[in-house]
Amino acid sequence: MIAIIDYQAGNQTSVQRALSYLGVPCKITCVPEEILAARRVIFPGVGAAGKAMEVIRSRGLDQVIREVVQCGTPFFGICLGTQIILDKSEENGNTRCIGIIAGMARKFPETVRVVPHMGWNTICPVRQHPVLAHIPPKAQFYFVHSYYPDPDNPSEVIATTNYGMDFASVIARDNVIATQFHPEKSGPQGLQLLKNFCGWDGKLTPC
Repeated sequence: MIAIIDYQAGNQTSVQRALSYLGVPCKITCVPEEILAARRVIFPGVGAAGKAMEVIRSRGLDQVIREVVQCGTPFFGICLGTQIILDKSEENGNTRCIGIIAGMARKFPETVRVVPHMGWNTICPVRQHPVLAHIPPKAQFYFVHSYYPDPDNPSEVIATTNYGMDFASVIARDNVIATQFHPEKSGPQGLQLLKNFCGWDGKLTPC
């Protein structure tokens, strides 16, 4: 079973529908025991990092997520779920986040086109990863965001996207992978990516 973490930030049902379409058992839950017992965990979200972190901490989910990652369970962050696994977000004067991957969620500069970045855009893989298997070159995915992940370690950037500037659109380390875009809203390519995650053992070997 895949646990989809519920922290009142929206978008969980879209992920649930996508996994159900793939025939993958899943459950939206905020119960720590259910999350820790899951074979894989997805951490989706939209909205503001500060508000999301308030809910996460009030429910003790920050420590649950750290335990999931420490146990080696495959873990997938989506959009806001990508930003708040970093150390901090520039939102609201550097909101303290969970700190799974060292780095900062940064706001797009005013010189970058229209913010938020909304719509379809191309990802450009810079490193191989099992969750990107069978994704064709220049595949497009659906984005909605004003902040982007900036990990401290460049080797943790798996793919980039250009929106007036190049930014990390897929980051990963060990059993953690996270996308700034929404695979559950990205048609066949997004479903392929979710299917890859559902078959991934959390190691950097082909599925």
